[in-house]
Amino acid sequence: MDGTGIALAGFLALFVLLFIRVPVGLAMLVVGLGGIAAVRPGAVTAVLAGEIFAVASRYPLTILPLFMLMGSLAVVSGMSRDLYRAAHSWLGRFRGSLASASIVACAGFSALSGSSLAAALTMGRVSLPEMRRFRYDDSLATGAIAAGGTLGFLIPPSAGLVIYGIVTEESIGRLFMAGVVPGIVLTLLFVLTVWVVVRRDPDKAPHARRPVPWRERLRATASAAWIVGIVIVTIGGIYAGIFSAIEAAGVGACLTLIAACVRRALNRKTVVDVVNGTLKASGTAFLVLFGAFVFKVFLGLTGIAFVAAEWVGEQGFSGAQVVVLVLLMFIVLGTFLDGFAMLVLTVPLVQPILESLGVDMIWFGVMIVVTLEMGLISPPVGLNIFVVKGVAPDVAVRTMFRGILPFWLAMLAALILIALFPRIATFLPNAMYG
Repeated sequence: MDGTGIALAGFLALFVLLFIRVPVGLAMLVVGLGGIAAVRPGAVTAVLAGEIFAVASRYPLTILPLFMLMGSLAVVSGMSRDLYRAAHSWLGRFRGSLASASIVACAGFSALSGSSLAAALTMGRVSLPEMRRFRYDDSLATGAIAAGGTLGFLIPPSAGLVIYGIVTEESIGRLFMAGVVPGIVLTLLFVLTVWVVVRRDPDKAPHARRPVPWRERLRATASAAWIVGIVIVTIGGIYAGIFSAIEAAGVGACLTLIAACVRRALNRKTVVDVVNGTLKASGTAFLVLFGAFVFKVFLGLTGIAFVAAEWVGEQGFSGAQVVVLVLLMFIVLGTFLDGFAMLVLTVPLVQPILESLGVDMIWFGVMIVVTLEMGLISPPVGLNIFVVKGVAPDVAVRTMFRGILPFWLAMLAALILIALFPRIATFLPNAMYG
Protein backbone atom coordinates (compact mmCIF):
# COMPACT_ATOMS: atom_id res chain seq x y z
CA MET A 1 0.00 0.00 0.00
CA ASP A 2 1.39 3.43 -0.95
CA GLY A 3 1.50 6.50 1.30
CA THR A 4 -1.86 7.85 0.11
CA GLY A 5 -3.58 4.53 0.78
CA ILE A 6 -2.08 4.33 4.27
CA ALA A 7 -3.22 7.89 5.00
CA LEU A 8 -6.78 7.14 3.88
CA ALA A 9 -6.79 3.96 5.96
CA GLY A 10 -5.61 6.03 8.93
CA PHE A 11 -8.47 8.51 8.50
CA LEU A 12 -10.94 5.63 8.29
CA ALA A 13 -9.55 4.06 11.46
CA LEU A 14 -9.71 7.41 13.22
CA PHE A 15 -13.35 7.97 12.30
CA VAL A 16 -14.18 4.48 13.57
CA LEU A 17 -12.51 5.21 16.91
CA LEU A 18 -14.30 8.55 17.20
CA PHE A 19 -17.60 6.87 16.32
CA ILE A 20 -17.21 4.42 19.22
CA ARG A 21 -16.51 7.36 21.55
CA VAL A 22 -12.76 6.98 22.04
CA PRO A 23 -11.42 10.37 23.29
CA VAL A 24 -10.21 12.54 20.40
CA GLY A 25 -6.64 12.96 21.62
CA LEU A 26 -6.16 9.28 22.39
CA ALA A 27 -7.69 8.23 19.05
CA MET A 28 -5.31 10.47 17.08
CA LEU A 29 -2.35 9.29 19.15
CA VAL A 30 -3.11 5.61 18.53
CA VAL A 31 -3.81 6.01 14.80
CA GLY A 32 -0.81 8.30 14.34
CA LEU A 33 1.57 5.84 16.00
CA GLY A 34 0.06 2.93 14.07
CA GLY A 35 0.42 4.82 10.80
CA ILE A 36 4.03 5.80 11.52
CA ALA A 37 4.77 2.15 12.32
CA ALA A 38 3.38 1.20 8.92
CA VAL A 39 5.32 3.87 7.01
CA ARG A 40 8.57 4.09 8.99
CA PRO A 41 8.70 1.57 11.88
CA GLY A 42 11.98 2.81 13.34
CA ALA A 43 10.63 6.32 13.91
CA VAL A 44 7.76 5.46 16.30
CA THR A 45 9.60 5.94 19.59
CA ALA A 46 11.46 9.05 18.43
CA VAL A 47 8.28 10.71 17.15
CA LEU A 48 6.27 9.85 20.28
CA ALA A 49 8.90 11.17 22.67
CA GLY A 50 9.92 14.12 20.53
CA GLU A 51 6.44 15.44 19.72
CA ILE A 52 5.07 15.08 23.25
CA PHE A 53 8.10 16.85 24.71
CA ALA A 54 7.97 19.55 22.03
CA VAL A 55 4.28 20.27 22.64
CA ALA A 56 4.51 20.14 26.45
CA SER A 57 7.46 22.52 26.47
CA ARG A 58 5.92 25.12 24.13
CA TYR A 59 5.84 28.40 25.99
CA PRO A 60 2.79 29.79 24.10
CA LEU A 61 0.65 26.91 25.39
CA THR A 62 0.78 28.34 28.91
CA ILE A 63 -2.10 30.51 27.66
CA LEU A 64 -4.54 27.60 27.89
CA PRO A 65 -4.30 26.69 31.60
CA LEU A 66 -4.02 30.35 32.63
CA PHE A 67 -7.20 31.42 30.86
CA MET A 68 -8.99 28.29 32.05
CA LEU A 69 -7.95 29.27 35.58
CA MET A 70 -9.41 32.74 34.97
CA GLY A 71 -12.73 31.25 33.94
CA SER A 72 -12.91 28.95 36.96
CA LEU A 73 -12.12 31.80 39.35
CA ALA A 74 -14.73 34.02 37.68
CA VAL A 75 -17.39 31.38 38.32
CA VAL A 76 -16.64 30.75 42.01
CA SER A 77 -16.28 34.47 42.74
CA GLY A 78 -19.73 35.29 41.33
CA MET A 79 -18.37 37.69 38.69
CA SER A 80 -20.31 35.91 35.95
CA ARG A 81 -23.61 36.59 37.77
CA ASP A 82 -22.70 40.27 38.18
CA LEU A 83 -21.93 40.50 34.46
CA TYR A 84 -25.34 39.07 33.58
CA ARG A 85 -27.14 41.53 35.86
CA ALA A 86 -25.23 44.45 34.38
CA ALA A 87 -26.11 43.39 30.83
CA HIS A 88 -29.75 43.01 31.76
CA SER A 89 -29.88 46.45 33.40
CA TRP A 90 -28.96 48.05 30.07
CA LEU A 91 -31.13 45.82 27.87
CA GLY A 92 -34.12 45.46 30.21
CA ARG A 93 -36.40 47.82 28.30
CA PHE A 94 -36.45 45.61 25.18
CA ARG A 95 -38.68 42.58 24.61
CA GLY A 96 -36.55 39.47 24.94
CA SER A 97 -34.09 41.39 27.12
CA LEU A 98 -33.19 38.41 29.30
CA ALA A 99 -32.18 36.38 26.23
CA SER A 100 -30.19 39.31 24.84
CA ALA A 101 -28.53 39.86 28.21
CA SER A 102 -27.56 36.18 28.29
CA ILE A 103 -25.80 36.56 24.93
CA VAL A 104 -23.97 39.74 25.95
CA ALA A 105 -22.95 38.15 29.26
CA CYS A 106 -21.70 35.06 27.40
CA ALA A 107 -19.57 37.35 25.23
CA GLY A 108 -18.12 39.04 28.29
CA PHE A 109 -17.46 35.78 30.08
CA SER A 110 -15.88 34.38 26.91
CA ALA A 111 -13.40 37.25 26.97
CA LEU A 112 -12.32 35.98 30.37
CA SER A 113 -12.37 32.20 29.97
CA GLY A 114 -11.89 31.45 26.26
CA SER A 115 -14.13 28.38 26.56
CA SER A 116 -17.46 27.95 24.78
CA LEU A 117 -18.61 25.06 26.98
CA ALA A 118 -17.74 26.96 30.17
CA ALA A 119 -19.61 30.03 28.92
CA ALA A 120 -22.73 28.02 28.04
CA LEU A 121 -22.68 26.11 31.34
CA THR A 122 -22.02 29.15 33.52
CA MET A 123 -24.55 31.45 31.89
CA GLY A 124 -27.06 28.62 31.67
CA ARG A 125 -26.96 28.25 35.44
CA VAL A 126 -27.23 32.01 35.95
CA SER A 127 -29.73 33.13 33.31
CA LEU A 128 -31.95 30.14 32.51
CA PRO A 129 -33.79 30.16 35.87
CA GLU A 130 -34.50 33.87 35.35
CA MET A 131 -35.88 33.37 31.84
CA ARG A 132 -38.05 30.48 32.93
CA ARG A 133 -39.32 32.52 35.89
CA PHE A 134 -40.48 35.21 33.45
CA ARG A 135 -42.06 32.54 31.19
CA TYR A 136 -39.72 32.73 28.24
CA ASP A 137 -40.31 30.06 25.63
CA ASP A 138 -37.91 27.15 26.27
CA SER A 139 -36.68 27.10 22.68
CA LEU A 140 -35.64 30.78 22.79
CA ALA A 141 -34.13 30.56 26.27
CA THR A 142 -32.01 27.49 25.64
CA GLY A 143 -31.15 28.56 22.07
CA ALA A 144 -29.84 31.94 23.23
CA ILE A 145 -27.64 30.37 25.91
CA ALA A 146 -26.25 27.66 23.62
CA ALA A 147 -25.55 30.19 20.85
CA GLY A 148 -24.04 32.73 23.23
CA GLY A 149 -21.74 30.06 24.62
CA THR A 150 -20.21 29.47 21.19
CA LEU A 151 -18.70 32.98 21.36
CA GLY A 152 -16.05 31.51 23.66
CA PHE A 153 -14.56 29.77 20.63
CA LEU A 154 -14.05 33.09 18.79
CA ILE A 155 -13.72 35.99 21.20
CA PRO A 156 -10.16 36.16 22.55
CA PRO A 157 -8.74 34.49 24.54
CA SER A 158 -10.29 31.84 22.32
CA ALA A 159 -9.12 28.28 22.92
CA GLY A 160 -9.98 27.55 19.27
CA LEU A 161 -7.68 30.32 18.03
CA VAL A 162 -4.90 29.15 20.36
CA ILE A 163 -5.08 25.58 19.02
CA TYR A 164 -5.28 26.87 15.43
CA GLY A 165 -2.23 29.05 16.04
CA ILE A 166 -0.25 26.15 17.47
CA VAL A 167 -1.20 23.76 14.65
CA THR A 168 -0.50 26.28 11.86
CA GLU A 169 2.38 28.06 13.69
CA GLU A 170 0.65 31.42 13.18
CA SER A 171 0.99 34.27 15.70
CA ILE A 172 -1.49 33.80 18.54
CA GLY A 173 -1.42 37.54 19.22
CA ARG A 174 -2.46 38.28 15.62
CA LEU A 175 -5.19 35.66 15.82
CA PHE A 176 -6.53 37.15 19.05
CA MET A 177 -6.73 40.58 17.46
CA ALA A 178 -8.37 39.08 14.37
CA GLY A 179 -11.12 37.57 16.53
CA VAL A 180 -12.15 40.82 18.27
CA VAL A 181 -14.24 42.53 15.57
CA PRO A 182 -15.85 39.31 14.24
CA GLY A 183 -16.73 38.41 17.84
CA ILE A 184 -18.46 41.77 18.33
CA VAL A 185 -20.24 41.44 14.97
CA LEU A 186 -21.48 37.95 15.84
CA THR A 187 -22.67 39.09 19.28
CA LEU A 188 -24.67 41.91 17.68
CA LEU A 189 -26.13 39.49 15.11
CA PHE A 190 -27.24 37.18 17.94
CA VAL A 191 -28.94 40.09 19.75
CA LEU A 192 -30.58 41.09 16.47
CA THR A 193 -31.73 37.47 16.05
CA VAL A 194 -33.48 37.60 19.44
CA TRP A 195 -35.24 40.81 18.36
CA VAL A 196 -36.37 39.21 15.08
CA VAL A 197 -37.61 36.04 16.81
CA VAL A 198 -39.70 37.90 19.40
CA ARG A 199 -40.92 40.32 16.74
CA ARG A 200 -42.25 37.41 14.68
CA ASP A 201 -43.65 35.55 17.69
CA PRO A 202 -44.22 37.84 20.72
CA ASP A 203 -45.37 34.87 22.83
CA LYS A 204 -41.79 33.62 23.01
CA ALA A 205 -40.85 36.43 25.43
CA PRO A 206 -42.77 38.64 27.88
CA HIS A 207 -43.41 42.32 27.39
CA ALA A 208 -40.49 44.65 27.87
CA ARG A 209 -39.95 45.96 31.37
CA ARG A 210 -39.95 49.63 32.22
CA PRO A 211 -36.55 51.29 31.63
CA VAL A 212 -34.15 50.66 34.50
CA PRO A 213 -33.27 53.92 36.30
CA TRP A 214 -29.79 55.21 35.61
CA ARG A 215 -28.81 54.81 39.25
CA GLU A 216 -29.60 51.09 39.13
CA ARG A 217 -27.78 50.71 35.82
CA LEU A 218 -24.66 52.33 37.22
CA ARG A 219 -24.89 50.22 40.38
CA ALA A 220 -25.19 47.01 38.35
CA THR A 221 -22.34 48.08 36.08
CA ALA A 222 -20.17 48.89 39.08
CA SER A 223 -20.77 45.41 40.48
CA ALA A 224 -19.36 44.01 37.22
CA ALA A 225 -16.37 46.35 37.32
CA TRP A 226 -13.92 43.59 38.19
CA ILE A 227 -14.67 41.37 35.21
CA VAL A 228 -14.96 44.33 32.81
CA GLY A 229 -11.69 45.77 34.10
CA ILE A 230 -9.85 42.46 33.75
CA VAL A 231 -11.05 42.04 30.16
CA ILE A 232 -10.02 45.61 29.30
CA VAL A 233 -6.57 45.13 30.86
CA THR A 234 -5.86 41.78 29.17
CA ILE A 235 -7.24 42.41 25.68
CA GLY A 236 -6.46 46.14 25.73
CA GLY A 237 -2.92 45.40 26.92
CA ILE A 238 -2.35 43.14 23.93
CA TYR A 239 -3.76 45.72 21.52
CA ALA A 240 -1.69 48.53 23.05
CA GLY A 241 1.47 46.44 22.82
CA ILE A 242 2.06 46.59 26.59
CA PHE A 243 2.40 42.82 26.82
CA SER A 244 2.11 39.74 24.63
CA ALA A 245 -0.83 37.33 24.57
CA ILE A 246 1.07 34.99 26.89
CA GLU A 247 1.85 37.74 29.37
CA ALA A 248 -1.78 38.88 29.18
CA ALA A 249 -2.87 35.43 30.32
CA GLY A 250 -0.62 35.66 33.37
CA VAL A 251 -1.76 39.20 34.20
CA GLY A 252 -5.41 38.22 33.79
CA ALA A 253 -5.07 35.13 35.99
CA CYS A 254 -3.37 37.20 38.69
CA LEU A 255 -6.05 39.90 38.59
CA THR A 256 -8.85 37.33 38.68
CA LEU A 257 -7.24 35.66 41.70
CA ILE A 258 -7.01 39.04 43.44
CA ALA A 259 -10.67 39.72 42.62
CA ALA A 260 -11.72 36.35 44.04
CA CYS A 261 -9.75 37.07 47.22
CA VAL A 262 -11.21 40.58 47.59
CA ARG A 263 -14.72 39.19 47.17
CA ARG A 264 -13.91 36.51 49.79
CA ALA A 265 -14.91 33.74 47.39
CA LEU A 266 -12.02 31.40 48.12
CA ASN A 267 -12.10 28.72 50.75
CA ARG A 268 -10.77 25.19 50.94
CA LYS A 269 -13.59 23.72 48.83
CA THR A 270 -13.60 26.38 46.11
CA VAL A 271 -9.81 26.28 45.78
CA VAL A 272 -9.92 22.50 45.29
CA ASP A 273 -12.75 22.88 42.74
CA VAL A 274 -10.87 25.58 40.81
CA VAL A 275 -7.62 23.62 40.71
CA ASN A 276 -9.30 20.35 39.74
CA GLY A 277 -11.39 22.00 37.03
CA THR A 278 -8.39 23.80 35.56
CA LEU A 279 -6.21 20.68 35.58
CA LYS A 280 -8.88 18.49 33.97
CA ALA A 281 -9.62 21.01 31.21
CA SER A 282 -5.93 21.63 30.57
CA GLY A 283 -5.13 17.91 30.54
CA THR A 284 -7.85 17.26 27.97
CA ALA A 285 -6.56 20.08 25.73
CA PHE A 286 -2.96 18.89 25.95
CA LEU A 287 -3.92 15.28 25.17
CA VAL A 288 -5.67 16.54 22.02
CA LEU A 289 -2.52 18.44 21.06
CA PHE A 290 -0.24 15.45 21.70
CA GLY A 291 -2.40 13.30 19.46
CA ALA A 292 -2.72 16.03 16.84
CA PHE A 293 1.02 16.53 16.41
CA VAL A 294 1.76 12.80 16.26
CA PHE A 295 -1.01 12.44 13.68
CA LYS A 296 0.40 15.43 11.79
CA VAL A 297 3.80 13.69 11.53
CA PHE A 298 2.05 10.57 10.23
CA LEU A 299 0.31 12.60 7.50
CA GLY A 300 3.61 14.24 6.61
CA LEU A 301 5.32 10.88 6.18
CA THR A 302 2.56 9.63 3.87
CA GLY A 303 2.84 12.74 1.65
CA ILE A 304 -0.93 13.00 1.28
CA ALA A 305 -0.89 16.79 1.72
CA PHE A 306 1.37 17.18 -1.34
CA VAL A 307 -0.77 14.79 -3.35
CA ALA A 308 -3.86 16.83 -2.46
CA ALA A 309 -2.06 20.09 -3.34
CA GLU A 310 -1.06 18.70 -6.75
CA TRP A 311 -4.62 17.55 -7.41
CA VAL A 312 -6.00 21.00 -6.56
CA GLY A 313 -3.41 22.58 -8.85
CA GLU A 314 -4.40 20.28 -11.69
CA GLN A 315 -8.07 21.23 -11.27
CA GLY A 316 -7.21 24.91 -11.56
CA PHE A 317 -9.11 25.92 -8.42
CA SER A 318 -8.54 29.44 -7.12
CA GLY A 319 -7.81 30.23 -3.48
CA ALA A 320 -11.37 31.52 -2.93
CA GLN A 321 -12.89 28.36 -4.40
CA VAL A 322 -10.76 26.11 -2.19
CA VAL A 323 -11.68 28.18 0.90
CA VAL A 324 -15.39 27.79 0.09
CA LEU A 325 -14.99 24.02 -0.38
CA VAL A 326 -13.09 23.67 2.91
CA LEU A 327 -15.68 25.72 4.82
CA LEU A 328 -18.51 23.65 3.38
CA MET A 329 -16.63 20.51 4.41
CA PHE A 330 -16.27 21.88 7.95
CA ILE A 331 -19.98 22.74 8.16
CA VAL A 332 -20.89 19.17 7.16
CA LEU A 333 -18.29 17.57 9.46
CA GLY A 334 -19.52 19.78 12.30
CA THR A 335 -22.80 17.87 12.38
CA PHE A 336 -21.11 14.80 13.82
CA LEU A 337 -17.49 15.65 14.78
CA ASP A 338 -16.13 17.53 17.78
CA GLY A 339 -14.76 21.00 16.93
CA PHE A 340 -11.25 20.36 18.27
CA ALA A 341 -11.13 17.08 16.37
CA MET A 342 -12.01 18.83 13.13
CA LEU A 343 -9.45 21.55 13.73
CA VAL A 344 -6.48 19.30 14.38
CA LEU A 345 -7.47 16.69 11.82
CA THR A 346 -8.11 18.79 8.75
CA VAL A 347 -6.12 22.01 9.08
CA PRO A 348 -2.70 20.31 8.69
CA LEU A 349 -4.08 18.68 5.54
CA VAL A 350 -5.40 21.85 3.89
CA GLN A 351 -2.79 24.33 5.11
CA PRO A 352 -0.17 23.57 2.41
CA ILE A 353 -2.83 23.86 -0.29
CA LEU A 354 -4.13 27.20 0.98
CA GLU A 355 -0.66 28.68 1.50
CA SER A 356 0.36 27.68 -2.02
CA LEU A 357 -2.68 29.61 -3.32
CA GLY A 358 -1.81 32.73 -1.31
CA VAL A 359 -4.68 32.52 1.20
CA ASP A 360 -4.26 34.67 4.34
CA MET A 361 -4.14 32.08 7.13
CA ILE A 362 -5.17 34.61 9.81
CA TRP A 363 -8.35 35.46 7.90
CA PHE A 364 -8.94 31.78 7.16
CA GLY A 365 -8.44 30.91 10.84
CA VAL A 366 -11.23 33.25 11.92
CA MET A 367 -13.62 31.75 9.37
CA ILE A 368 -12.70 28.21 10.40
CA VAL A 369 -13.41 29.05 14.04
CA VAL A 370 -16.82 30.46 13.06
CA THR A 371 -17.65 27.21 11.24
CA LEU A 372 -16.53 25.28 14.32
CA GLU A 373 -18.93 27.42 16.36
CA MET A 374 -21.69 26.36 13.98
CA GLY A 375 -20.76 22.75 14.68
CA LEU A 376 -21.14 23.34 18.43
CA ILE A 377 -24.88 23.87 17.91
CA SER A 378 -25.49 21.60 14.89
CA PRO A 379 -27.42 18.34 15.31
CA PRO A 380 -26.89 15.55 16.12
CA VAL A 381 -23.71 16.27 18.18
CA GLY A 382 -24.13 19.95 19.15
CA LEU A 383 -22.02 19.87 22.32
CA ASN A 384 -23.32 23.21 23.58
CA ILE A 385 -26.88 21.95 23.27
CA PHE A 386 -26.10 19.01 25.53
CA VAL A 387 -24.31 21.29 27.99
CA VAL A 388 -27.49 23.37 28.26
CA LYS A 389 -29.48 20.14 28.47
CA GLY A 390 -27.59 19.40 31.67
CA VAL A 391 -28.86 22.70 33.11
CA ALA A 392 -32.43 22.18 31.81
CA PRO A 393 -32.97 18.38 31.82
CA ASP A 394 -36.75 18.72 31.41
CA VAL A 395 -36.46 20.51 28.03
CA ALA A 396 -36.51 18.19 25.00
CA VAL A 397 -33.42 18.23 22.80
CA ARG A 398 -35.75 18.68 19.82
CA THR A 399 -37.02 21.92 21.35
CA MET A 400 -33.46 23.16 21.87
CA PHE A 401 -32.43 22.45 18.28
CA ARG A 402 -35.55 24.24 17.04
CA GLY A 403 -34.60 27.29 19.09
CA ILE A 404 -31.00 27.25 17.87
CA LEU A 405 -31.83 27.40 14.15
CA PRO A 406 -32.16 31.24 13.90
CA PHE A 407 -28.80 31.64 15.67
CA TRP A 408 -27.19 29.11 13.34
CA LEU A 409 -28.39 31.22 10.40
CA ALA A 410 -26.91 34.31 12.09
CA MET A 411 -23.55 32.50 12.22
CA LEU A 412 -23.86 31.71 8.53
CA ALA A 413 -24.51 35.40 7.85
CA ALA A 414 -21.41 36.32 9.89
CA LEU A 415 -19.33 33.80 7.94
CA ILE A 416 -20.49 35.28 4.62
CA LEU A 417 -19.73 38.81 5.85
CA ILE A 418 -16.18 37.87 6.87
CA ALA A 419 -15.66 36.07 3.56
CA LEU A 420 -16.87 39.05 1.52
CA PHE A 421 -15.15 41.69 3.67
CA PRO A 422 -11.86 40.18 4.94
CA ARG A 423 -10.89 43.43 6.67
CA ILE A 424 -13.41 42.60 9.39
CA ALA A 425 -10.88 40.01 10.54
CA THR A 426 -7.60 41.48 9.29
CA PHE A 427 -7.94 45.17 10.21
CA LEU A 428 -6.79 44.94 13.85
CA PRO A 429 -3.89 42.50 13.37
CA ASN A 430 -2.62 44.49 10.38
CA ALA A 431 -2.91 47.75 12.32
CA MET A 432 -0.95 46.26 15.23
CA TYR A 433 1.64 44.12 13.56
CA GLY A 434 1.79 45.59 10.03
